[in-house]
Amino acid sequence: MNFQLTDSEYKRKMQRRKEVQVQRLAKMTDEKGLIIVHTGNGKGKTTAALGMVIRSLGHGYKVAIVQFIKGAWQPAEKEVLEKWSDQLEFYAMGEGFTWETQDREKDILAANKAWEKAKDFILNPEYKLILLDEINIALKLNYLNLDDVLEILAQKPDNTHVILTGRGAKSELIETADLVTEMKLIKHPFKEQGIKAQAGIEF
Repeated sequence: MNFQLTDSEYKRKMQRRKEVQVQRLAKMTDEKGLIIVHTGNGKGKTTAALGMVIRSLGHGYKVAIVQFIKGAWQPAEKEVLEKWSDQLEFYAMGEGFTWETQDREKDILAANKAWEKAKDFILNPEYKLILLDEINIALKLNYLNLDDVLEILAQKPDNTHVILTGRGAKSELIETADLVTEMKLIKHPFKEQGIKAQAGIEF
């Protein structure tokens, strides 16, 4: 049965919804810097985080990006974001995907070098948002010490947001985070149709 609201019924329903939203928002007075985790096997973790980066830049905030896996090539997003060079610090410090490097010690060294850079940004109150891209993978592979990461996150300035992306986020990190999003893979052109990674979509 296809039931449709009349215009007046719809208007009353939306008015009630607005009242609920106004009451809910009136109770929310606190602001705090968030620890945000984007994980899961689906595509879009970094892309969603970069949306927050652009939003923060639009507000005039200082932002830092440290990429833990990417770095063996020049990511296209870096070229675009260089237009905000007065607000943004961008470091692609990885050695590339682990199956490309095939050198665990080199990967560990690169990840820890990236983490040292990231720590400086996280503890610096001048930066409103820090994106730690693919750090979850570095943690999953034990390239970084999880306790050290959690300790630094606990010391971040009150109004600083930190986004940590990558599949396989550690349960302890998920527990610590304020906002966790899991990207679920439903269908992928590379895996199911043999379509290669394409400029503007994957890189």
